[in-house]
Amino acid sequence: MNILQVVGTIQPPSQITPIEEGGLGSFLKNIFILLIVGAGIFALFNFIRAGYAYMGAKDDKEKIKEATAMIINSIIGLLIVASAFVIAALVGQLFFGRWDFIIRPTILGPGASE
Repeated sequence: MNILQVVGTIQPPSQITPIEEGGLGSFLKNIFILLIVGAGIFALFNFIRAGYAYMGAKDDKEKIKEATAMIINSIIGLLIVASAFVIAALVGQLFFGRWDFIIRPTILGPGASE
């Protein structure tokens, strides 16, 4: 039995359109992705460092405070990164009529129209 017979075909929502390759818009999109992935990897390393700090703290209250502060700061940083997407979508929807206007920029050349 084929999986398509069981599941069927899945169509993406109408709001999702393929991204055109190349150009400044694609470059900016890749920069955004790189920054988000970098923030996630940085937070992961901070969590690991905080875990080692907890293990090495033993009963030293100051080291435990520092490790707790590292974890809290990492969580706050991840929340800021996540909320940046929500804020960008809200601003894009309110001012430009498209939720992905800021997240997926379209750079138009001379004589081009959207």
